[in-house]
Amino acid sequence: MTTTAPAQLATLTEAQQAFERGDHTAATLSTLAREQTTLLATLPPRYGEVLLNLLDRLESSALFSEESCSFSQKDLVANLQMWVEKARGVVGQE
Repeated sequence: MTTTAPAQLATLTEAQQAFERGDHTAATLSTLAREQTTLLATLPPRYGEVLLNLLDRLESSALFSEESCSFSQKDLVANLQMWVEKARGVVGQE
């Protein structure tokens, strides 16, 4: 496993892109994201809380065959992308 925060952010970004292409399931993306412990430890605590919340909701959305008003996968993926961009800004400041 890669141990630097920038490398783990790159791994998470790749996993998110694979999910968007349909190469990963929500569960696979969630597992990979949760394994990036160095990244999560580097970021302010709120980032971890937000990421875990997004991942939980994304996994729940996978239970629905269609978009649901409370579990829009498109919105969750967009929010995850925004999280990645903000995390990149924080990690890049180190």
